[in-house]
Amino acid sequence: MLYLVHENAPVAQRLEHCPYKAGVLGSNPSGRTMPNYMPTKNKIQVPAEKAGFRLDIFLSEELGVNRSQVQKMIENEKVLVNEKLPKKAGDKLGEGATIVIARSKAMEQSQKITGLPRSLRSLAMTPKIIAETPDYIVIEKPTGMLTHPTMANETNTLTNFLLEKYPKIKNIGEDPARPGIVHRLDKEASGLIVVAKTQKMFNHLKEQFKNRTIEKEYFALVHGKVARDCGEITFPIARSKDRMAAVPESQEKDGAKEAKTEFTIEKQFVNFTLLKIKILTGRMHQIRVHMLAYNHPLVGDPLYFQKKQKKTWDKKLGRLFLHSAKLGFVDLEGKKQTFESPMQKELEEFLKLLK
Repeated sequence: MLYLVHENAPVAQRLEHCPYKAGVLGSNPSGRTMPNYMPTKNKIQVPAEKAGFRLDIFLSEELGVNRSQVQKMIENEKVLVNEKLPKKAGDKLGEGATIVIARSKAMEQSQKITGLPRSLRSLAMTPKIIAETPDYIVIEKPTGMLTHPTMANETNTLTNFLLEKYPKIKNIGEDPARPGIVHRLDKEASGLIVVAKTQKMFNHLKEQFKNRTIEKEYFALVHGKVARDCGEITFPIARSKDRMAAVPESQEKDGAKEAKTEFTIEKQFVNFTLLKIKILTGRMHQIRVHMLAYNHPLVGDPLYFQKKQKKTWDKKLGRLFLHSAKLGFVDLEGKKQTFESPMQKELEEFLKLLK
């Protein structure tokens, strides 16, 4: 769970929302303890897919600030994990762990850049319906919105939006928590996604994804000048300690899955490259993992980045530069359907700032 309390709030309010537990995980001169009543707004529990993540990496991704800012928040005793002060920023999180955090200057800075921290930004966003038939819906998902709820049971997700607008799809698919959902986009990414309205269409789309006949293209801005006009990345992908990781084929380990990413250069800048990317497999965070392994991480990525990489431009953008721009599949009548989504305005405006 994640509670946000402004650091300049009245003392009594701050003690109620962000207390300390005596005698555990660090000094506690005040002897304050956690109250029985806890507010229910802005709660985030660590989902299963984030179990094992470092505390600072998890919070960096959730709050939209860099790891050094998160580490300062932890050092200043503004973060509790399961009602205790963490020992260090690198503490590993368990599934379902509860996090309480006081609002900090780092989050205020994030607001200036992005309008809202990541955990709240999507509240003001609504998916856009691109196309609708009796069999499927094609939607443009905004950045900051989860495709479906995690263990935290978030309500501002694409799935919740769909159930409210199309309640009849609640039994479509294989998982009640993901009605009609055949594929997903990362929370930080934006762009096209297709949702089935009938079980027949769900099975039809699922088969196309399995056979890798679905057409998917993305725009991605990466750090550095990519030397080749086009290329293919085929490193297998496996779960690492706290995130996904590309595995050299010569060192392939248990759990590593085949992954294939193709790219072509759209435009070169002095220190960046705009790429058009096609993925032929659908591994978790595939584009982000592959481009980091290729030594050209995506701009604005809070999780997959190089330690020595300057973050000035990432902060100016305030989001991940990854947009699902093209989606093609075959409908139930055997006709190829192709949909395109122009690059979002904030991404186009950001490109104008680059040389």
